[in-house]
Amino acid sequence: MANLDPQAKVYLEAFNQMPALHSMEAQAVRDLFALVPPVEVELAPLASVEDRLIPVGNDAEINVRIYTPEGEGPFPLFVYYHGGGWVIGDLETADASCRMIANRTERVVVSVDYRLAPEYKFPVPVEDSYAALKWVKEHAAEINGNASKIVVGGDSAGGNLSAAMTLLSKDEKGPEIEGQILIYPVTSLTYDTKSYFEFQQGFGLDRDLMIWFGNYYINGEEDAKNKLAAPLEAEDVSGLPPAYVITAEYDVLRDEGQAYAEKLRNAGVQVETICEEGLVHGYFTNMAVFPDRIKASISNIAEFLNTINKEVRQS
Repeated sequence: MANLDPQAKVYLEAFNQMPALHSMEAQAVRDLFALVPPVEVELAPLASVEDRLIPVGNDAEINVRIYTPEGEGPFPLFVYYHGGGWVIGDLETADASCRMIANRTERVVVSVDYRLAPEYKFPVPVEDSYAALKWVKEHAAEINGNASKIVVGGDSAGGNLSAAMTLLSKDEKGPEIEGQILIYPVTSLTYDTKSYFEFQQGFGLDRDLMIWFGNYYINGEEDAKNKLAAPLEAEDVSGLPPAYVITAEYDVLRDEGQAYAEKLRNAGVQVETICEEGLVHGYFTNMAVFPDRIKASISNIAEFLNTINKEVRQS
């Protein structure tokens, strides 16, 4: 606790005053968060922000939000998947962070409002995420994007879906992905790492809450072994796109994020990692509390994306 960021302490004091989320029903938790009044935060300047409905499986539609930076284009693309344990969250969750990503990386960011569990359990969020990835590839020119330059990224459950996109796209010979940005990703559903027990209570994402999310998402133990739900279970991660993996020091998911980065590295994938000192789960999309740390993270992401762009140009 000695190293806990002062802003993280403020955040946790507020978070820990809420009722125990894992004791509530999914919709009750969504309703609780909907009551939180919006806070005005700095919004990065962009050329445009547009919401669209796109088709997914079984004649359904989901929303995407398209953030276009200022400039000429066509721009490289960044498909973003928000966090929330596959149960809560929407386009608003990561709105300020997505705006800043578009501004600082000079990419068109497409944020995906995949359908949520328990109404839509695994694999529906994966299927929605993949449908959105394919839509971005097919409609790149229409949104002033470059179809040959697509990265995927997201936080928490969105980091999990991003990793799943790289595995699925490899298997299905789908859209080519040039990079993956995994921000404190869920990579396993075993809940048994050292960090799970070290930070199991009082750090925002409690161990019991993560189990609650996981139980709503998957249909049973078989799903927990499926690489598209738990990427750490993947037998072969060779040939996946370069990865930038962010973990938070005081986060139950820290160790499994680092384990997945190591798994990628051991398979010959280009990997850069950073453990954000003093920070807790959820910081990346909380612009009201962590603006400076988010800016620093996005600057690091931009730098990483620039390095892989250079390598692509040189090869």
